[in-house]
Amino acid sequence: MIDELVRQIQEKNAPVVVGLDPMLSYIPEHIVIQATGEKGETLEAAAEAVWQFNKAIVDATYDLIPAVKPQIAMYEQFGVPGVAVFAKTVEYCKEKGLVVIGDVKRGDIGSTSAAYAAGHIGSVKIGGKVLRGFQEDFITVNPYLGTDGVKPFVDVCREADKGIFVLVKTSNPSSGEFQDRLVDGKALYEYVADKVNEWGEDCVGACGYSAVGAVVGATYPEQGKLLRALMPKAYILVPGYGAQGGKGKDLVHFFNADGLGAIVNSSRGIIAAYKQEQYAGFGAEHFAEAARQAVVDMIEDLRF
Repeated sequence: MIDELVRQIQEKNAPVVVGLDPMLSYIPEHIVIQATGEKGETLEAAAEAVWQFNKAIVDATYDLIPAVKPQIAMYEQFGVPGVAVFAKTVEYCKEKGLVVIGDVKRGDIGSTSAAYAAGHIGSVKIGGKVLRGFQEDFITVNPYLGTDGVKPFVDVCREADKGIFVLVKTSNPSSGEFQDRLVDGKALYEYVADKVNEWGEDCVGACGYSAVGAVVGATYPEQGKLLRALMPKAYILVPGYGAQGGKGKDLVHFFNADGLGAIVNSSRGIIAAYKQEQYAGFGAEHFAEAARQAVVDMIEDLRF
């Protein structure tokens, strides 16, 4: 799957992933009113509003981008109906030919990680049938439990041609409380980077990159430069662009000399673009067109 991601990035000349993180406050009022009018003030109505919002965003942008990244928490907050819409969104995006990165940040003891991996990027056997759950192409993984927690995901990557992005240096302000701690003179995130190399050494695709990638925040460009050098074969998923402060010019060192090696995420900067002054002229009725323009502008900003 890493080969497919790289192929799409090259074909569309857009190292961009759209984060489908639909808070109700991002969804135009007319969509919410219609959903609650049909289903009442219920979780089902909220989930329906999310679905209509997601579908419009995807329809407006899929031809420009290689990938989407739905954040599962934004769906889980609406209970079972929300999780059903997460699955429906994944399926729809795959029908549109997009690579789907499930932002699920899973990681636990081995058997639990194996179950997470089976549910999100692998399969389960029920009687004589092999069935798949959410069917993302990549997922994000929390490495805090070490190899015991990560290896089950790597095993599924090999078996099912899938991929993972391991949290290495995250974009949030307090990430340094743990990730920047020095251990024998090295930051903890450097040790995690070493493990990313180790976990991914048998998962390198024809493109030269591994199915085991890394999450490194756009808000830390100096660390990004160091980590790019430390993980030459790992694709880097870069959150923190736009709304969190990251700019295109800050990200040049997240990429390799071939122009590949990183894919940059923007969530509310795209899906809620119509709320920004720059795109306010589109209005809430044309939120999807505003999202498309935000994608076009982001692609241009990333052409160093």
